[in-house]
Amino acid sequence: MPGVTHDDAPPLADLMPWSVAPPRLGRGWPTAPDPASLKARWDALLKADGADREALFEPTRSRTVHSAVGQLPGPHGGTRKLARASGPCPEPVRVLAAPFDEQWLIPDQRLIDAARPELWRVADDAQVFAVETPDAPTWPLLATSRLPLLRPGRIRPLYRRPGGREPNMAPGLPDLLRALGHSPDPVDFLAWTLAAVRPDLSVPLPRDPEVWALGVELGRRALWLLRRDGERPRLPGGRRPYVRAPLPARPLTLHYDRDGETLHLDEGRVSPVPPEAWDFETAAGVRVLEQWFAQRTAREAGPGALAAIRPAAWQQSWTSELLELVTVLTLLAEVGARRAELRVARQVTATELREAGVLPVPQTARRPATVLDHHEEGPEGQFALI
Repeated sequence: MPGVTHDDAPPLADLMPWSVAPPRLGRGWPTAPDPASLKARWDALLKADGADREALFEPTRSRTVHSAVGQLPGPHGGTRKLARASGPCPEPVRVLAAPFDEQWLIPDQRLIDAARPELWRVADDAQVFAVETPDAPTWPLLATSRLPLLRPGRIRPLYRRPGGREPNMAPGLPDLLRALGHSPDPVDFLAWTLAAVRPDLSVPLPRDPEVWALGVELGRRALWLLRRDGERPRLPGGRRPYVRAPLPARPLTLHYDRDGETLHLDEGRVSPVPPEAWDFETAAGVRVLEQWFAQRTAREAGPGALAAIRPAAWQQSWTSELLELVTVLTLLAEVGARRAELRVARQVTATELREAGVLPVPQTARRPATVLDHHEEGPEGQFALI
């Protein structure tokens, strides 16, 4: 992986200037690895009255059942105060809850302390969110098509407007890339950034088209694996993971046999699982597979807490997700190993970008674009144009 140097490479914060802090939920129960649990939690909340509903909700200074908030862009969720709310659960949406862990969220601003509506306004099929994970040992930047909930790094949408319009790139950067003989395509730029970004979140810009092309190739491969919104990744036949012994109804332990390349979920067995997949770590130094398993088997919520409403048994869909996660981590580790091939001997420095007028970026580029051409529903059904 490209290492930390002091060669005046521009920071990611200047190349993709618009960033948003990650959403802050304030309570854990609006997310879950399965959507059915979320609907059951919502029903349990609305069946409770008065102080019982308030306690189940888990109020904070930012949100109580009496908070008056608008509808999430989409539109998602309701606007009636939760103390008087009724009706079915808003349809859960898929989110990136942790590195490489897609879960479900009730998309309702009444449940979320800081939902970051500006992210929801630009979330669509064309959008890609670059997510900073600066303490990660291998990938200090991730990408996802899902709304990310990862903390504490900033979120940098690839596009400032819906429909893949107005790339979130420093003004003048596409023209500079074109002049160097590089592709100015926003996805190619993000691909290069994923492949070349350093742990300090600086991004060297190469002068050599061959180096750029190699980085874009590796980054495009990483993007496909991280987004998982196209053809599903598969390993060659002899390396493809399978369930070798049925998984129990409620597995409690996860163990890895390195010699046999086997993942044990109690008496259940999945293999082959390469060491590269098992050793893949998050920013906190926790193995991705261990964290993913813990999210689906934890029973830490106390009696009466909405988070205690969970599936009584292991879900079949989780087995499919586990096999795909092993595949993604294995293939991404291969891409990570190839990043060492990127040698940016000649680069465009931050000083040169300033001399060319690309930097500093105008403050307007660091603020969200005005994207609304319609009314959004405000608190208690009132409409406001923003």
